[in-house]
Amino acid sequence: MTAFSEELKSHTAAAHEHAEQAGFVTELLNGKMEAGQVAAMLLQNYVIYQALESALENNPDPRLEPFADPALMRVEALEKDLAVHYGDDWGRKLATGELHVTPGARAYATELATLGPGSATYLMAHHYVRYLGDLSGGQIISALVQRHYNLSPEGLNFYAFEGIEKIKPYKDSYRNHLDEAAFSDDEKQEILHHAEVAFETNRQVFLDLMEHYVKLDRGLRAVEQGVELPVVVNQRS
Repeated sequence: MTAFSEELKSHTAAAHEHAEQAGFVTELLNGKMEAGQVAAMLLQNYVIYQALESALENNPDPRLEPFADPALMRVEALEKDLAVHYGDDWGRKLATGELHVTPGARAYATELATLGPGSATYLMAHHYVRYLGDLSGGQIISALVQRHYNLSPEGLNFYAFEGIEKIKPYKDSYRNHLDEAAFSDDEKQEILHHAEVAFETNRQVFLDLMEHYVKLDRGLRAVEQGVELPVVVNQRS
C-alpha cells in the first residue's frame, strides 16, 4: 500500500512543476531581474504566512499538532528580511500601500483568514505545500539569489531554518507524521485536492509579480526615453 505522503507527492507533481515554471520564478532564478524583486517576493510571503500561521494557531484540531513546530514558523524571519530590504518602517509602508501586495497574495491571505475550525484538511495541505517546499526548493532559491544579486544572508532569513539541524531527516520525520495522522480516506482526498490548488494559488502570486514587474519596467524605460505612456480608459459597451 502506498504511503499517503508518497501519494501526495505524486498527485501534486504536475501542479508543482507548473507553478515552478511561472515566468517570474525562472527569470528571477536565472539572474534576469533585480534584487528588488527578491524583496517583492518576500513581501508576498509575509502577507501569506502571517495569515497561514494565524490560522494554524487558531485551529484546535489535534491532528495538526505534530506539524505546529515553532522551528518552521516564518513570520518572524520575514519581518527581519523586510526590515533589511525596505527599512525599519516597512510595516508603515505596507499599511499605507507604499509596498505592493499582489491580488493573488491578498486573496490567499483573505481565504486563510476566513477559515473555520473545520478546516484541518485545507491547512494540512497548505502547510505541506509551503513549509516542505521551503525546506526543499527554498534552499536552492536562497543560494541562487545570493549569487545573482549579491544579496547578504541577513536579508534572506526566510530560507534559514536555524532550529532545524539537518533538513533531510526533518523532512522524513514530517512525512512520517503525515502518514500516521488520523485522516479518513475522504479527508485524504480533500488534502490531495487542496494541495493541488495550493500550488496553483502560489503560481498566481508569481504571475501577479511578473505582471507588476513588467509594468514597472515598461514605465522606467518610458521615463528614461522621455516617452509619455498612453492613458487607458476602460469603456463599457
